[in-house]
Amino acid sequence: MSKSNKGSLIAIVILILLVLWAVVAGISFNNKAVQQEEGVRQAWSQVENQYQRRADLIPNLVNTVKGYATHERETLEGVVEARAKATQMTVDPTKMTPEDLAAYQQAQGELSQALGRLLAVSERYPDLKANENFKALQVQLEGTENRISTERKRFNEVTQEYNTFVRKFPNNIFGSILGFKAKPYFESVAGADRAPEVKF
Repeated sequence: MSKSNKGSLIAIVILILLVLWAVVAGISFNNKAVQQEEGVRQAWSQVENQYQRRADLIPNLVNTVKGYATHERETLEGVVEARAKATQMTVDPTKMTPEDLAAYQQAQGELSQALGRLLAVSERYPDLKANENFKALQVQLEGTENRISTERKRFNEVTQEYNTFVRKFPNNIFGSILGFKAKPYFESVAGADRAPEVKF
């Protein structure tokens, strides 16, 4: 065998080994990325479940307040409208963009603000504050808000794990070829770093 044939054979073997390595690494990357993306989907599903739980509590809360605070029509309508807007927002976690998540977060934030105004109304109606149904709904709402916070945190953790995986070298190369992109995080709401102003 001549030197040139031997050199060509070595080059072909090396090329075949590189191609095999790329195929195996690509398959391995794809499997891991799919698994982590499913984790993001599952975490997102839990976020949506908790927001839906909150949305489901609102009609009972509004009806309870309505029975005591008939002069608070604007506040009640604000809650109903914010709920409708928030429940119409849907985000596909596989195609989620920062803009999608920001719009979703804004709608949920508007609902939180409307709920805050509704609960503040109860301060003007002692009979409403004493109502057992209202108290129970407040406790459920508080628990749901805690669950939302927990699930948002979990979503961010799972998303960070996924993003780190798809952005590391050489995963970023396979990710761009196979269409795996970094996903956005929940961010704190503007003004969340300041304590609320309480007026008497």
